[in-house]
Amino acid sequence: MFILGISAYYHDSAASIIKDGKIIAAVQEERFTRNKQDSNLPIHAIQYCLHIANIDFKEVDFIVYYENPIIKLDRWLITAIGRNSISRNYQNEKIIKNFSQKMNILHELREEFEIIGKEDKLYTVPHHFSHASSAFFPSPFKSAAVMILDGVGEWSTTTLGIGNGKNLEINKCINFPNSLGLLYSAFTSYCGFKVNSGEYKLMGLAPYGKPIYIDIIKENIITILEDGSYSVNMDYFSYMDSDIMTNKKFNELFNMLPRKPESRLTKEYMDVAASIQNITEEIVLKIAKNLAKETGEKNLVMAGGVALNCSANGKLLIEKYFDNIWIQPAAGDAGGSLGAALAYYYGKVATTREVNHELDSQCGSYLGPDYTNDEIKEYLQVENIPFKELNEDNCINEVAKLMSQGNIIGFFNGRMEYGPRSLGARSILGDPRDPKMQTRMNLKIKFRESFRPFAPAVLEERVSKYFSIDSKSPYMLQVAPVKQNLCNTVDETILEKNSYDMLNYLNQQRSDIPAITHVDYSARIQTVNKRTNPKFHKLLLEFEKLTGCAVCVNTSFNVRGEPIVCTPEDAYRCFMRTDIDVLVLENCILLKEDQPKVNNNEEWKNEYELD
Repeated sequence: MFILGISAYYHDSAASIIKDGKIIAAVQEERFTRNKQDSNLPIHAIQYCLHIANIDFKEVDFIVYYENPIIKLDRWLITAIGRNSISRNYQNEKIIKNFSQKMNILHELREEFEIIGKEDKLYTVPHHFSHASSAFFPSPFKSAAVMILDGVGEWSTTTLGIGNGKNLEINKCINFPNSLGLLYSAFTSYCGFKVNSGEYKLMGLAPYGKPIYIDIIKENIITILEDGSYSVNMDYFSYMDSDIMTNKKFNELFNMLPRKPESRLTKEYMDVAASIQNITEEIVLKIAKNLAKETGEKNLVMAGGVALNCSANGKLLIEKYFDNIWIQPAAGDAGGSLGAALAYYYGKVATTREVNHELDSQCGSYLGPDYTNDEIKEYLQVENIPFKELNEDNCINEVAKLMSQGNIIGFFNGRMEYGPRSLGARSILGDPRDPKMQTRMNLKIKFRESFRPFAPAVLEERVSKYFSIDSKSPYMLQVAPVKQNLCNTVDETILEKNSYDMLNYLNQQRSDIPAITHVDYSARIQTVNKRTNPKFHKLLLEFEKLTGCAVCVNTSFNVRGEPIVCTPEDAYRCFMRTDIDVLVLENCILLKEDQPKVNNNEEWKNEYELD
């Protein structure tokens, strides 16, 4: 039985397919269209899922959409009627366009795939139930408490429940307009970053500041109860009436205007970021503490956009309200496609649920396209691109040696990742011991803000040697401190003396692995398992043999504003446009020095909207 899950028409559309309950493919549409967070109906992603399943569209048994458009229309209409200030244009755009798109999905699919005479039905699953299903059903737990936090689904913004076997129940909700996700997005916008993509920048900026605005926020903007439930004072926000998140009253509260995108960051905005991050962590911890008490569960699963806040996840790990935590790697809306398919399967079809206690059922989240060595060689030869092919062991040895010599590696290996993180399939890798690596990668390869940290990939069996964490973190969704014996003392007063002197503050060597050590001595960790990604694991082993270090820098294989590369052609294009030194396409190695010289024209940057 094949069940196709779809998320579309908000942001980051995706498709997933399961076969008899097993996840066999899942991918975001943006990877094919090269349009960051593409929200259109994911035709290319669906075609890929059908290809992996080796079926035609007409052979799909059930099609499931990740939210209920009727209930969402209910929220839009009630909100529009209840607020006199809402504009007709905004109302028309939000209601007519979005609702008509969602109600016509089945018709569009029939037209696209030329289906005639088959009476398909499009089933819907509530948005937060899709998230909850994506978190619980692939998890390695027979039973678990469930915590979902995002911007908004139909009505829900925070959802709590419990899963046991094949059963999943939602027990408690917080509804729109009270939303931790939208609150965090409003502060993201205020600090000059893009909503629905820049929230991780706000999280990365927070350690540079001090949470001096906590009392102001609590006294005016949000009320937080002991069980973690909260209510938001909408007098400070305008996102119910327009696409602008905050208003004049919000500006007056902080006594400054919103930061203009791409303008210089000052200490005031760093302090704002630190304050809202602190409040987000407080809410997450209080909800989790109460959830553990109410359910008695030892395991917790999470999804929704707020679940990508790995700093909050790291604090949750430290508190140990739960023995084990599993977070859906595609925690945002893209993961809703997988959750929708799983929700239908376990709700309507399955009689039991098999649990992979050792790993999980997500297959390392390597669920996207892959390319054989023969396919790669054919592309390189047709394009007359210089390369050398080695067997796998020799390739690994050569790449580890090149990385140990300070070269930056574009690493293209196996099936592409599902979700926002690169996990060693479409990654840019580097030596974490190099104190200049972070600046070099940010400015010359990623073309992004210099303050943004990089994540480490570490051998799963060595993680406790480098970081204060005793659990797996396969999906780069948990932050932990760098081990104290690896850390150095630095001058913490630099920003207090000069709030513009961020680079000097950042470039101090905080540890023996400075390229992945953030300014608060933390790191966003990926543990690499030899079963889920054997080639990446072998590379780290070989790098350790050469250097004594079982860690490397791992960042997504793309430039700022670009989706993660999908094809060998995407990878080569990124390689040639940046200062990446070496490109590894499976067992084919390409050196920058061997490639033809290209025009230094940087107009290509205009292809991508800055995130």
